[in-house]
Amino acid sequence: MSTTPSRRPDPLAAAAATVTVVLWASAFVSIRSAGEAYSPGALALGRLLSGALTLGVLWLLRREGLPPRPAWRGIAVSGLLWFGFYMVVLNWGEQRVDAGTAALVVNVGPILIALLGARLLGDALPPRLLAGMAVSFAGAVTVGLSMSGEGGASLFGVVLCLLAAVAYAGGAVAQKPALGHASALQVTTFGCLVGAVLCLPFAGQLVREAAVAPVSATLNMVYLGVFPTALAFTTWAYALARTTAGRMGATTYAVPALVVLMSWLALGEVPGPLTLAGGALCLAGVAVSRSRRRAGAARERAGTAPGPRREDADRA
Repeated sequence: MSTTPSRRPDPLAAAAATVTVVLWASAFVSIRSAGEAYSPGALALGRLLSGALTLGVLWLLRREGLPPRPAWRGIAVSGLLWFGFYMVVLNWGEQRVDAGTAALVVNVGPILIALLGARLLGDALPPRLLAGMAVSFAGAVTVGLSMSGEGGASLFGVVLCLLAAVAYAGGAVAQKPALGHASALQVTTFGCLVGAVLCLPFAGQLVREAAVAPVSATLNMVYLGVFPTALAFTTWAYALARTTAGRMGATTYAVPALVVLMSWLALGEVPGPLTLAGGALCLAGVAVSRSRRRAGAARERAGTAPGPRREDADRA
């Protein structure tokens, strides 16, 4: 089955990408609460178990069966890198650096996704995508610098966040070929299971910490599993199957802007002018990266692929 996305705009894919971005942004707020009571590995395992249970119920209800054999390589790689390694390392890194530094370093991920997608999947790198990513990354840098606290970062923490960004990019790119053979729900469900198995060594920590953790922290951990993991990773996979890895990665640059807004509304953290400017740049870059040339958009609305110019056809 081909993994080449259709050129026709898909409103459902755009809606799925929006759901993903909003829920992933909300995860940063929940992680701050749950991370005060749970260690990095225990939090990752609890989140993955909640997500796997939710996804497993949906998978059984929909009776989608096991993914085809060609999909398993991508599922296994994304499960190990993104669902497992990424979540543990990011939780660990965020305990050693401030939120701004973590957001700044992890936002190298979309750039790596675009480069890996071009190298391994043959994805195009149109000028608008590159320009939009440059604008969004500048916005992420601005948000990161404005939120960084003095002395809040350590070299080891920065390295952990950088490893998280690499794992995020590798896992996202590995998913793309798998989605050419299996459904978004299948890829997400079994990727989450792979990640949960990888984190099983933290089961003892999870049991001990859950026994003394505040109810609010445990509820935030469950929320992370059900919504930012089970739902958001499924909508991500649905959208990824219908566009390029680079374009989907660029979409996630909206996350820092939404985190600023959610922190303002939920935590009362009033953003400064520099933070607001960085968030605006992130959103502007996403808009540029997802825009298309007017002529190309007109062809897509008409459902036609670009062909030879009339004068070239007349010569033939």
